Amino acid sequence: MNRHRAYRCRTVQSAINIEDLRRLAARHLANIAFEYLEGGAEEERTLRRNRQAFDQWQFIPRTLVNTESRHLRTSLFGRDYALPIIIAPTGNNGLQRRQGDLKLARAATQAQIPFCLSTVSNTRPEEITSRSGCDLWMQLYILEKPEITADLLTHAAAANAQALMVTTDANVFGNREWDQRNFKRPGQPNLRSVLDALCHLPWLWDVAFPTGFAEFVNIAAFLPPHMRSARHGATYLPTIFKARVDWDLLARLRERWPRTLIVKGILHPKDVERAIELGIDGVVLSNHGGRQLDGSVAPIEMLPEIAQAYRARITLLIDSGFRRGTDIAKALALGAHGVLLGRAPLYGLAAGGEAGVTRALTILTCELDRVLGQLGLNSVQELNPACLRAGWPTAFTEQGAR
Repeated sequence: MNRHRAYRCRTVQSAINIEDLRRLAARHLANIAFEYLEGGAEEERTLRRNRQAFDQWQFIPRTLVNTESRHLRTSLFGRDYALPIIIAPTGNNGLQRRQGDLKLARAATQAQIPFCLSTVSNTRPEEITSRSGCDLWMQLYILEKPEITADLLTHAAAANAQALMVTTDANVFGNREWDQRNFKRPGQPNLRSVLDALCHLPWLWDVAFPTGFAEFVNIAAFLPPHMRSARHGATYLPTIFKARVDWDLLARLRERWPRTLIVKGILHPKDVERAIELGIDGVVLSNHGGRQLDGSVAPIEMLPEIAQAYRARITLLIDSGFRRGTDIAKALALGAHGVLLGRAPLYGLAAGGEAGVTRALTILTCELDRVLGQLGLNSVQELNPACLRAGWPTAFTEQGAR
């Protein structure tokens, strides 16, 4: 019997973990919006592996260590932050809550961590910085029209974005079968999806009335007028992603962008080596949260090998599957400098707007602080591979663990 099933929280403040926020989000959102947040590619094997991969490492705590002065502060790219966490770039957040990007950014400002805005966001980067005061990073998809990239770089610079994060693993778009099942044709939900949306009127009113669904404002000027809204544009976007993305293009971006440049979507050690050769400042080990290649390795599985070879030469960030403070601690112990959170804060956003995002970050902060103390450490910088043991003990059983 699962003892956790009986607990049913009703507000974001009563949520005690990210899973509670996820369940609140599932109740608030129409299925079409929840599956957009939740879904992975094809049979979702990569999505499941991202969570299961954390189980192959167990902590080895030290005891009788005074940890009353412990803290979670860190530094990334020469800037100080309260936590080794970044809110990851996620698109179309206006589908979860009205002005979702701004709510995420304000929660990031309160938590004193960076916020990364997606190319396919519903808010301009200048509005994010002027209305939230956040430490902004800007994510960049490489699209077919070069003028889109030029325009995005101009707006990122105008917003004083501290970093540009180039996503390289989505230009051949993933096969998201859950998305196809929700539509009778591109941009037109099927009857089941429409009826379900009508059963979630608070969500529908929030995101669609009185002005309609939000637009992809950063690229709207380059889309056909009828494809600018989030409702229709999501089906059009895969057609304008540029499949011919290579290292030469990245080298040209390095020349054009004078500030911090990060490459997101790397999993192979040789690709980290190429990034270093081009003068890239950081990489994000990522499989796009399981939304691209089904059957991919989990980023946490590749982290030890990559960190051993390259950690001293480039900033290593990681995402995909993080739901607990223990997950974050394991990644930091294995060599990551910081962790990007995608779905975890989005569950909070969908469940309760800005307050929900703040609750998600508070939960993870408390969990990470607790595990640090339980390991006998006083800072995240003290986390290292010696804190972990790889592989389940052979004698371990569910019964024996009770």
